[in-house]
Amino acid sequence: MIVLFTDFGLQGPYTGQMKAVLHQTAPGIPIIDLFADAPTGNPKASAYLLAAYAQWFAAGTTFLCVVDPGVGGARPPAMLDADGRWYVGPGNGLFELIERRATTARRFEIDWRPLHLSASFHGRDLFAPVAAMLARGEPPPGRPRKDAERRSDWPDDLAEIVYIDHFGNAMTGLRASMLAPGLPPPAAGSSVQGRSATGRRARRSGMRIRTVLPRSPSIAGARTAILALRSAARSRSSLDRNGRCVLG
Repeated sequence: MIVLFTDFGLQGPYTGQMKAVLHQTAPGIPIIDLFADAPTGNPKASAYLLAAYAQWFAAGTTFLCVVDPGVGGARPPAMLDADGRWYVGPGNGLFELIERRATTARRFEIDWRPLHLSASFHGRDLFAPVAAMLARGEPPPGRPRKDAERRSDWPDDLAEIVYIDHFGNAMTGLRASMLAPGLPPPAAGSSVQGRSATGRRARRSGMRIRTVLPRSPSIAGARTAILALRSAARSRSSLDRNGRCVLG
């Protein structure tokens, strides 16, 4: 299957155009819409979400990922083979956490180019056809890239709110294992209810959670990315003027 992970938004023609390419070049292969509202223009926040959600999919899945503020620029078009799953998209750190947490990983730079390549829509013209090739079982159309730029300054776990879904759940880049011992993490898809409960949990675990996108609902979590803060998302009073999440 091919899984879509983009910041295109839920309106406009962009996802539809990419799907049209996929249906033409990989007919019969299922397409799953995972995210169309990943953090807009924010590969760092999106990298933590992608790493959290990729584990839900079996080996053999191809992820078509487009969060690409540098489209048309110097960033390389990339492919990553990590634990039997393929990831196709911009080489701008979007796959950093996937590669870092993988048992086995091989990175490639895409050499293939279409006859017509838009300066601003590589998702449709470049990444979608390459994802289709990989989903069909073809070899990666590129060369290994061992010297790929990495984001060593990005933490393994990010104590920031990176996504707020339309239910008001605020999700961080923290894995459940980062909570203090003895504090059970929220179940998959659940959230901590109420400011006092959220505050106790945060204080006892010694964490300070910061939001990077206080006015934009752009990030949702899964089993591993994982401190859910519904009260912070629903109450403007829980965000200070610097965008920090105030708990308690």
